[in-house]
Amino acid sequence: MVYHPTVRTKGLAVLVGLFGVAIWFAWARLSHVPFPPDTTPEGSYLRVAYAVAQDRPRDFFAYVETDAQWAAFTLHDARQRAQSLVSTQYPEDERSELLASWGPATSDGADAFEQLARRRGWLTRLKRDLSGVRSVQIEAERATVVTARGTRYPFRRRENGLWGLTVFTAELLAEAQRASRDLDVVEKAARDYARSRAIP
Repeated sequence: MVYHPTVRTKGLAVLVGLFGVAIWFAWARLSHVPFPPDTTPEGSYLRVAYAVAQDRPRDFFAYVETDAQWAAFTLHDARQRAQSLVSTQYPEDERSELLASWGPATSDGADAFEQLARRRGWLTRLKRDLSGVRSVQIEAERATVVTARGTRYPFRRRENGLWGLTVFTAELLAEAQRASRDLDVVEKAARDYARSRAIP
């Protein structure tokens, strides 16, 4: 007989994993055990795990790799510029629908990261596999944290010595490129609308 885990069983596994992480953090705080430094892959992973357990993706933005951070800032800047142009230059019937499709304005790159993390379900994805650190493998500027459950998390050493999680980089880069393409279209349309208003 083949065992197929049910939704309830999978949910229980996620809760057990999160409970284990929460217990570790509680023990560490009560015992006054400091986190490993974030200049180690283990230290960065545990800070990510803590932020996920607290449901605060913005708090682990510092622990994603540099390319991912730059992509988040590019996403914020492109969307902010596009939203401003749409709000001031587009006719009302097009304005509302387009702004709604982008969601609320972001305050900075970390905010853009948090919005995308929630929209894409990154917290849920991480919560599914969080557990304690079993081993760390380091090769030059790259590292892999292997959890007690066998999940492997890739990290890259950043310029400031911290280790950044790399699992979301591709999605962030794709979203930033999409936002930049959208901005190009919006800028062209805004110029066209401005010209049409100037014609008597």
